[in-house]
Amino acid sequence: MLKSSPKIIARDISWLAFNARVLQEASDPEVPLRDKIKFLGIFSNNLDEFFRVRVAALKRMIRFGQKARMHLEQSPQKILDSIQNIVLDQQSEFNRIWQNILLEMKREKIFLLTEKELSRDQQKFISTFFEEQVRPNVIPLMVESIPQFPYLREKSIYLGVVMSRKDSAYHRKYALIEVPTRAVSRFVILPSSRHGEHHIILLEDIIRFNLPKIFAYFGYEKFIAHIIKVTKDAEFDIDYDEPLSYTDKIEKGIKNRRKGKPVRFVYDREIDPGLLEYLIRRMGLSKKDHLIPGGRIHNFRHFMEFPGEVFHGHPLRRKPFMHPALNGVSRMTDVVLKKDIMLHFPYHSFNPLIDLLREAAIDPDVTTIKLTAYRLAQYSKVVNALINAVRNGKDVTVVLELRARFDEENNLEWKKKLEEEGVRVLVGIPNTKVHAKICLIKKRKGNRTIHYGFVSTGNLNEDTAKIYGDHCLLTANRAIMADVNRVFNYLEKPKTGLKFLRMCRNLLVSPMFMRREIIKLINQEIRQAKAGKPASMVIKLNSLSDEILILKLYEAATAGVEIKMIVRGICCMYTENKKFKKAVYAVSIVDQYLEHARVLIFHNGGSEVVIISSSDWMLRNLDHRVEVGVQVHEPGIIEELKGILAIQLMDNVKARRLDNQLQNEYVRRKGKKIRSQVEIYQYLLQKNAVLPDK
Repeated sequence: MLKSSPKIIARDISWLAFNARVLQEASDPEVPLRDKIKFLGIFSNNLDEFFRVRVAALKRMIRFGQKARMHLEQSPQKILDSIQNIVLDQQSEFNRIWQNILLEMKREKIFLLTEKELSRDQQKFISTFFEEQVRPNVIPLMVESIPQFPYLREKSIYLGVVMSRKDSAYHRKYALIEVPTRAVSRFVILPSSRHGEHHIILLEDIIRFNLPKIFAYFGYEKFIAHIIKVTKDAEFDIDYDEPLSYTDKIEKGIKNRRKGKPVRFVYDREIDPGLLEYLIRRMGLSKKDHLIPGGRIHNFRHFMEFPGEVFHGHPLRRKPFMHPALNGVSRMTDVVLKKDIMLHFPYHSFNPLIDLLREAAIDPDVTTIKLTAYRLAQYSKVVNALINAVRNGKDVTVVLELRARFDEENNLEWKKKLEEEGVRVLVGIPNTKVHAKICLIKKRKGNRTIHYGFVSTGNLNEDTAKIYGDHCLLTANRAIMADVNRVFNYLEKPKTGLKFLRMCRNLLVSPMFMRREIIKLINQEIRQAKAGKPASMVIKLNSLSDEILILKLYEAATAGVEIKMIVRGICCMYTENKKFKKAVYAVSIVDQYLEHARVLIFHNGGSEVVIISSSDWMLRNLDHRVEVGVQVHEPGIIEELKGILAIQLMDNVKARRLDNQLQNEYVRRKGKKIRSQVEIYQYLLQKNAVLPDK
């Protein structure tokens, strides 16, 4: 297996192993059909972003003749070669799974029809549908007549069309048509004369059927069309010396991204060879640009939105329920001021967090609300609460990260809306993303000011909170909130405010000292193990790629520290080594919910340290982002967190071992089947003894 250094697994190869786990879900016979289709969409979307970001970064390393400072890869070309081979193998597996899913769909009387499989009534239907809904959005590009090859949109699919006459195979014309999925749904439900059957056609096949209408002007009689897709470099550089506002620089970067270099060209393997050769030549592509032959359908990311109404009897997600301490209370604030509350999403309802902000917005004693925002919901109730607060005379500050990847445009729109309403918007720090998830509310009580708020592992996004596994600590703890206040002081004055971060005593803050504090905690376990005393760590992360911390984990395992890890995505650590006195137990859980929380538990000589954090163990998080972790002190919450992690470590249904060979073998052990996400729901529901939220 390819290595980025002798001591760690190449980050990108490990990521591909994670995406293979997503693909496994699409082939699991226990997964409902609608979820299998969704997992294919997630796999496809993940791979698109991987090429846009990681493959593009590797290509830049080669192009510039040096590695970027935030990357560990020693041999980018070798990694690219390995990526190509792995992706081709995964594409083959993807196609196999898709064919099986099509058979399963037929058994459930769901039929995905092509333009050649339609009844007369269906042909009439799509002819009318095309004229009314599709044709106004179709713009054919006669590519042979355009001196400069046209710009092809990112995330779009195109029909490559070959037109010819029956009497002359040599007289041919080429054209491209963008499939207008931004304006029209990709999935069109067709009328069906057979009771209980659902017939669906893809938008591109409606266009295929109507090609003679589109190109009637040219008098061609024969048309063939196949799908192509181009993936481009999504990175953009910000010139901090340029005399533009920071917002203008971000907007300029987004525009430049649209002109990014192609990093992948995907096409239907049945495409006309002449058209394929022509397109590759006109776009200036080569074999090094990851030419990927595939099936008839591309942009499977749309399948995450496959019409749900065609499925019958498929179980829906379990509904979140109210935290017992907040169930039926008239004011969330009163509860939070008395004791710490930990919300566990998506099991607990997200509503208390919104209600806390809504209460602050109308509370006459509240003077100030500050929070960080990385990714907001499309119709954000959080934003609505903040706007209401401003209208009620509160001083509201939002630290909005404009460089949240692929959410830059959305966040620019939120910035505009918030500022129009009078919210003070701070837009980040040069060269440092603000990824912390924190909130501070200031409330007058008599002659003193009380601080309360929250520290979270996940975004303030009520949409993703339904599917992302995260923890959010609601607290009025004076020591914790004093540090949260210091972090905001720094964010408001980053050039002169580092002193505020240095004063933090109860939060782990990067880029200031989170790495240092984690190493201290690991070193304490190493000392305990060497002294023959109990020493252990439980580490839950999204990604583990930081070489310094991985080497420290090797040192701990060699000293005899018991290490258990749950790492959803990238894991660059070799978990198997004869030098380890105790075997490292490392798993990844991929299931219905996205495991997004970061939790650290250190034995610490019997005085356990339990931390939740926004930060993964990656170079970018620890050294190039503002991240916040908080130690949990409330015994009941510690017990709950430990219970959740214990269940996940016992998972023998959706857990895969993270071994040195990246084999993604399921954890299988005798006894009761434990699917952790189901068990955690029941654990919290029984512990909380309340009914699901309506």
